[in-house]
Amino acid sequence: MTASASDRAIDTHNRRRTVITAEGLRLPFMLGSRAARAGALAMDLVLIMLLMAGTTVLLVWLAYAVSVDLTRIGQLRNGLGVTFQVIAVFWFITMFLFRHAYFLFFELGPRGATPGKRMAGIRVAARAGGGNGGLGGGGRLTTEAVIARNLIRDIELFLPIVFVIRAWSEGGDTDLAGWASLAWFGVFVLFPFFNKDRLRCGDVIAGTWVVEAPRRELKQAISTGAAATGNSTETGATYRFSTAELAVYGEYELQVLEGVLHDRQDEAMRAVAASIARKIGWDAGAGDEAAFLEAYYTQLRARLEGGMRFGKRKKDKFAREFTGGA
Repeated sequence: MTASASDRAIDTHNRRRTVITAEGLRLPFMLGSRAARAGALAMDLVLIMLLMAGTTVLLVWLAYAVSVDLTRIGQLRNGLGVTFQVIAVFWFITMFLFRHAYFLFFELGPRGATPGKRMAGIRVAARAGGGNGGLGGGGRLTTEAVIARNLIRDIELFLPIVFVIRAWSEGGDTDLAGWASLAWFGVFVLFPFFNKDRLRCGDVIAGTWVVEAPRRELKQAISTGAAATGNSTETGATYRFSTAELAVYGEYELQVLEGVLHDRQDEAMRAVAASIARKIGWDAGAGDEAAFLEAYYTQLRARLEGGMRFGKRKKDKFAREFTGGA
C-alpha cells in the first residue's frame, strides 16, 4: 500500500461512525470529509452569486422596460427613477432570500442537502438519536437545527467582510480591520480540524453533522429477485405490501433505507428489516432481510413517486398521509 493509499485508508477509518437510534438499532455511516464540505460550500456560493447576478440583470431590465412604458403613456414624469426605487426594494428582499433562504430551503428538504452538497456527495444529519422506526439515521433534522447552523454561518463567514466594509466606508484603519477579519475567519475555518467529528461551530450549536450520501446507482446494490417481483430467490417468500403498510414511512425514511441497501452491512440490514416488520406487523423471517428490504424499498418508492405526480408528498413518518403541494 502506497503512502497516499495508506493515508486515505486511515482517513476513511477515522470518519466511520455508528448511530444508535432510539430503538437501539446500530446504523453505520461515514462522515463527510473536510475537502468535500469546503468544495460543497464553494459550489453553493458560486450558485448563489450566479442567481444574484441573473436576478439583478432581470430586475434592471424590468425596471427600465416598465419605466419607459409608464413615461410614454404619461402616467409618471420620472418613470425611470420611481420604478427603480420600487425595484430596489424587491432587489434587497431577493438578495436577502438568496443569502439565507437558499440553505434553509434545500437542507430542510427530504435530501437534507443543497445542490453543492449533492454534487459533493454529502448531506446534513442530526447527531441526536431520532426514533424514526429504525429508519432515522442520526435523527430528524429539525427546522430549528437548520436555522441555527445557517445563522452561525453569517458569524463565521460574513461578519469579517462587514468589518472591512465598515472600516473602509467610515475611513477607519482598513489594514487593522483586514488583519482582524483574517484572524477571525481563520479561527472558524480551522475549527473542524480540532474536533474528531469535523464539526464547524454551526454544527456544534445546532446538533448536526455532515455525512456522506450514497453515490452509487441503487440498481447496482439491489438484486433482481424481490425488487422487481416481490418474490425472494432465497426462501420463495412473496413480499407484497398493502397501502396501509407502505403508508407508515415517507421520503426521509426512503432515503435512509436506500443508504442501508447501498452499504449492504448485514447487522444494519437485519436491524432495519426487523424494525420495519414490527412496525407494519409482519414476520419477515431470518436470513431473508435483503429481499424483504429491497421489495419494501421498491414498492414504497413507487408509491411515493406516484403521489408526487399528483403534487402530493409525504416527507416522513411523522407527516400526514400525502400532503398537497410539491
